[in-house]
Parts: sequence; structure tokens; C-alpha cells
Amino acid sequence: MRAIAPASSANLGPGFDTLALALALHVEVTVEDADAFTIVTEGEGSDLPADAGHLAARVVREVTGHDRYAITVRSDVPVARGLGSSASLALAAAAAAGAADPLAVAARVDGHPENAGASFAGGFVTATTVEGVPIVNPLPLDDALSFVVLVPDRALPTAEARAALPTEVAHRDAAFNLGRTGLVIAAMGDHRVWMREAMQDRLHQPYRAALFPESTALLAGLVDAGALSACWSGAGPSLLAVCTHDTAAAVAAAGDDLLRSHGVAGRALRLEADRNGLVVE
Repeated sequence: MRAIAPASSANLGPGFDTLALALALHVEVTVEDADAFTIVTEGEGSDLPADAGHLAARVVREVTGHDRYAITVRSDVPVARGLGSSASLALAAAAAAGAADPLAVAARVDGHPENAGASFAGGFVTATTVEGVPIVNPLPLDDALSFVVLVPDRALPTAEARAALPTEVAHRDAAFNLGRTGLVIAAMGDHRVWMREAMQDRLHQPYRAALFPESTALLAGLVDAGALSACWSGAGPSLLAVCTHDTAAAVAAAGDDLLRSHGVAGRALRLEADRNGLVVE
């Protein structure tokens, strides 16, 4: 069986662990019965050990209960860059292995459901867990929107990004984020009401900025170049700019210039939202 799942960008500024957007980068996993375990990897992540400890192998083994299978993984989702690579891979692997509920498997592997939820449903979603069950609900997404992602040539493991966060936050900061989350939800459904302040955040981006000091200037530069707003993509270090189809090309070109001017090796990608989500063949 073959399954294809898109990348995702989570948080979208203030929507910490609750909002995510599927993006048109994909991981494809094929699982076939075999006499012995094999795994072949191509594209992004192909430099990781291709053995029984590979995430796809662990997920398939969990779903099938054995290791007599041949796995092929092809991916164009950058690893450890805040684009949901683990969630999309776990989702595709679980689906290709025949899991009854691949979303539940991927959410459990990833630790929270928003990345897996966007990869599963496609588009723009809100996600949470209720009594251990991942709940994913699609939200309106304006067809006029397009996206630019700055992908630095540096990894930032999610565990390290999580470790930078405080254990408690002030009530005023939580209230601030709730208000900005409402702005993001409204504007993703209607680009005409976007405010550059919509993606402001007080729960994670300020604390993670020390892990990627150039991020503050890069985010401001993306907005100055014409983006409607910009934020960290998930736990970073990739940065997401929300644009319209009319401005995305110029913002992407400016993104490449911004990376160079700040001495950050990397690339700017112009991407559309993936509205299909998980596809199983």
C-alpha cells in the first residue's frame, strides 16, 4: 500500500499547539509484504540511518506487529525544520501499513495532534486532544492566500525548542494569545482582514528567538517585503510568511535576499496550501 501526506506548519504565531496548515511538500511511504525487513529512503532525510530504528519502520512495526515488510520512503519535507516532518512521515507510514486510525498513531508519535491533523485533513485546521482522542476540525482557508517559507540550512530539534519554553506563563500573555488566535482564524478565512499584528505571540516565539537570533529581523523583513504577516513555522527554525498570490513571488525573492544579507544559509520556498491531506492508494 502507498500513502502520501503533506508537510505542515503549526502554531501560526499565537495558536500554540492548536492551529496548523498543510503545505504542498510531501512524504510518500510504500509498505509491501516481504520475507525480511528492508527500508529504502530517498530525498529529505535520506542521510538518516535506514534501519529498524527509522521512524517509518517503528510505526509500521507498531501497526503490523511484525517486521516482515519492505518500506520505501520518498520525501521532500525538510527534517527538523518546523515543517511537521515527523508527523507527516508517521501518518503516511501508519496509513501505508493499514492502520485503522492513522491519525491517532501519528498524533501519539508526535506528541500533539495539530501537525498530524493538518497532514491528515489538509488545509487549515484546529486540533486538540479530548480524553486521549485527537480531534481535528477544518477551518475556512481563503483561496487567495499563498505562502513563503524560509528554510535555514540548520536543524532545530523539537525537543530543544520545547526545552526553551517556560513552565508557566502569565495570565495576560495567555489572554494576548487568545485574542491574536482569533485574528489569525478570521484572516485565514478572509485575507482582506489580515493585520500584520495577527501572528504576534507571547508563549513560544520570544523564548525560542535565542535559538535563531536572526529570526526577528527575517520576520520583519518578510512583512516589509509585502507579506500579510509572518511567524515561526512550528518549533522552527523555518519561518512562514502569509501572502497573496499577487505578492508571493516578490516575498520569496526578498526572502532569499534576506537570508543572504543576514548570513543565513538556506532557501525561500513559495508554497501553496495542500487541501487534499492524506491520500492512500
